[in-house]
Amino acid sequence: MIDLKYIENNFEEAAKKLAKKGIDLSILDEIKSLFKAKKEATKAFEEKRAKQKSLSKEFGAYKAQGKDISELKEKLDTLKEEISSLEQKAKEIEDNLTKKALLIPNFPDDIVPEGKSEDDNVEIKRVLSPKEFSFKPKEHWELAEINGWIDFERGVKLAKSRFALLKSDAAKLERALINFFLDFNAKAGFAEVCPPILNNSKMLQGTGQLPKFEDDLFKIEGEDLYLIPTAEVPLTNIFNDEILADNELPVLLTAATPCFRKEAGSAGRDTRGIIRQHQFDKVEMVAITKPEQSREVFELMVQNASDILTALRLPHRLVELCGGDLGFSAARTIDLEVWLPGQNQYREISSVSTTEDFQARRAKIRYKDGKKNKLVHTLNGSALAVGRTIVAIMENYQKEDGSIEIPEVLKPYINR
Repeated sequence: MIDLKYIENNFEEAAKKLAKKGIDLSILDEIKSLFKAKKEATKAFEEKRAKQKSLSKEFGAYKAQGKDISELKEKLDTLKEEISSLEQKAKEIEDNLTKKALLIPNFPDDIVPEGKSEDDNVEIKRVLSPKEFSFKPKEHWELAEINGWIDFERGVKLAKSRFALLKSDAAKLERALINFFLDFNAKAGFAEVCPPILNNSKMLQGTGQLPKFEDDLFKIEGEDLYLIPTAEVPLTNIFNDEILADNELPVLLTAATPCFRKEAGSAGRDTRGIIRQHQFDKVEMVAITKPEQSREVFELMVQNASDILTALRLPHRLVELCGGDLGFSAARTIDLEVWLPGQNQYREISSVSTTEDFQARRAKIRYKDGKKNKLVHTLNGSALAVGRTIVAIMENYQKEDGSIEIPEVLKPYINR
């Protein structure tokens, strides 16, 4: 959550920062009106309290002197009701402010480039050169049919569209990649965790999925539980409403979980294959840091995801997201895009983001800095999305006859 005090004291600066994300700034005008109403309610409350205090002294004196107190009592009773009403009004304004603040995205970091969409993202560098094929490379759904790796029709039968059934070597590759990613992350210092994949609404509010993105979540009917859209939710919220010791930071965590997304805003996009599914496996990295540690850890996470792709010999590039393409909670994001020869383009396979103290303020995650409790910084990133890695391996390791080689580093994981 953004800092409401910062907005109140630096309104124009805050508006300029948020404009970089391309949001409708009318919500800031609503917040500005609420600040004004809160100030007026607070002033009226303080005036009534001062009057109540004065009359209470007078009431005490009258009573001690045996004077008639009926008129004063009536005035005090009226004041008491008015003060109670003002308190309720102030609470309603405060609650409304919090609700509005939960809908406002994070401020972008100053390093984030200007831009309105993914077309304005800035390429940082490319790693490994795409392979030259002596034949026209096939797309992964064609290769899936040739090799019997993915059954799209039965996936739909079992669930609905955007679900698939992995078979044969694809199923083995899924398991191999998860173990490979976890081992790779462990070597980089990320401790493995196996969290619940059902989380309550408080946790999803803590990381920013609720209330704004409820339509993209799968909810359990009759329960305050949702299927997680990413392991970022449980990993970050392990420390929800906790105070960590200074020497515990940074905390580096990794987990492999299935992820569930309705993909509500992706109608018509990537309808073929397994690029965009309602259920997919992903290995996630999450970091909890002190503010002065977060930039270094961010670079570590980006490099680690890139190193995994390099170990798999998959050509990729690093892209700095512009303000208009940044996610709701992100202050800065670097996407890693893998080369898909069948599609003849780079496609996102990992996003590494720092939210700075945005999620920490929502989730009340703090650390002890001397005698003070301060907000931590939280970071998250994929290392990697498993389904998209399978797609990348299929297309980059295909042979002319449609068969697929297995990357050398994965052979020990599938007994080859």
